[in-house]
Amino acid sequence: MFTRIGLFLLTNLAVLVLASVVMSILGVNSTQMSGLLVIAAIFGFGGSIISLLLSKFMAKRGTGAVVITQPRNPTERWLLDTVARQAKAAGIGMPEVAVYDAPEINAFATGANRNNALVAVSTGLLHNMSEDEAEAVLGHEIAHVANGDMITMALLQGVLNTFVIVLARVVGGVIDSALSGNRDGGRGFAYYIIVFVLEMVFGLFATMIAMWFSRHREFRADAGGAQFAGRQKMIAALERLKLNHGQSTLPNQIAAFGIAGSTAKKLFLSHPPLEERIAALRSSTVA
Repeated sequence: MFTRIGLFLLTNLAVLVLASVVMSILGVNSTQMSGLLVIAAIFGFGGSIISLLLSKFMAKRGTGAVVITQPRNPTERWLLDTVARQAKAAGIGMPEVAVYDAPEINAFATGANRNNALVAVSTGLLHNMSEDEAEAVLGHEIAHVANGDMITMALLQGVLNTFVIVLARVVGGVIDSALSGNRDGGRGFAYYIIVFVLEMVFGLFATMIAMWFSRHREFRADAGGAQFAGRQKMIAALERLKLNHGQSTLPNQIAAFGIAGSTAKKLFLSHPPLEERIAALRSSTVA
């Protein structure tokens, strides 16, 4: 928790310092900049925090996941028992456990905090993985919860959103003034078009940063899965994913928390290539 909060504070400080430097270079009024930073932070973090708070509800709605309240068969009993055992080992509260109907081999974890999370698996996973492989996947998802990855991603996205909003308007104002020769601070219609375009461009760079961090999280979650289920089981699960890997059908807001990623260009991948994940586990010291 301390590392996560420290990272959050340092990143925010870096954003403020960079914004101040840009403001000084471009001659932006400090009072105007302060107001812009406040508004940008409200909008930037507001969306991320709301998404985090609604993540379980939206995940259930988006995937049609059905929470297991009373096990109806041995498979559901095994799922509950395995998640309960791993959650206890990780020192977190018992997550809700759900199953959603999808042919792909996948699973995800989400939730606003580590003691009120949701772990869901696809019917494709249950039909195509052995118990050992499924156990490793569940361990991977429990590691996401225990590491606080959902909260960390929300904080990071809030910082990036704020940065995009501020930088687009600062740079947009300078470009608009240079093009129009306007010196009285007024903004024409062109300014809003420029800001819109800049938000799209800076947003792409922000997405690259978020996805880089997401890929880093996956290695940690794989290590967690190896710790909770065993390294060979985790490697076997990833090998199975490699054999059956297809396009993820998870909604965008939870795709980064699935065991399997997308097939986008590498800079926009939420998950590292399976070959890299397997190699990292083979070289690890986890038993």
